[in-house]
Amino acid sequence: MVVRLVQALPRPAVLFLSVSWRQNVSLRPVRTSALILSKQVHSTCQGSRCLSTTSYSEDGNLVYTGSLGTAIRGVKMFSYSTSGASLILMPQILLKTGLGLGNIALEVISCGIIGFFTFLTPIILHFITKGYVIRLYHNPDRDTYTAVTYSVFLTEKRFGFHQSQVRIPAVSKMFANFYAGHMGLFVNPDLFPFPHDYNHLMGYDKPFNFTREDMDKPDKT
Repeated sequence: MVVRLVQALPRPAVLFLSVSWRQNVSLRPVRTSALILSKQVHSTCQGSRCLSTTSYSEDGNLVYTGSLGTAIRGVKMFSYSTSGASLILMPQILLKTGLGLGNIALEVISCGIIGFFTFLTPIILHFITKGYVIRLYHNPDRDTYTAVTYSVFLTEKRFGFHQSQVRIPAVSKMFANFYAGHMGLFVNPDLFPFPHDYNHLMGYDKPFNFTREDMDKPDKT
């Protein structure tokens, strides 16, 4: 029926219909490809926006952040300040009170007791908190870690180690739940955003080997 109608039309009308039909057919793929291209560009921009928010450092990916870092720093600063104030005020207190005046032995004993307690508190605090990890970075390419702790002078100290150097003590200790070489470090497993990072640090993701040599090997810790 359609063929008979086309044959009945004059030749200029047939040429006009054929040209308009070809233009419509050729424009549809162009419009479709343009829509697809615009969607691809939009998705690429979203992906780059997501990648820009990923935290990365020269030490690697940040996998752990300790919650007591600020508190430890504040307590140690308070302890250092009180110890310094005690050293400054101690001679004036001895002179005004006349404690041990004329008795050298009593003065030495008094100064020794005050100085012992003045220096004992900062030493104990540093011994307890020296292994507390405030930040932990992991480099997945080399499988190395960088632990950030506080030094005696409250500066950040970095300690790098490989995952193969991690040793877990047979008896859990209060101030160190794993050893990296000779250094005892403490981390809170609940503060890892991804449990896999903690399992990989401790070596829990490795296959178990129940050979007699490994069972008879003494614990170095």
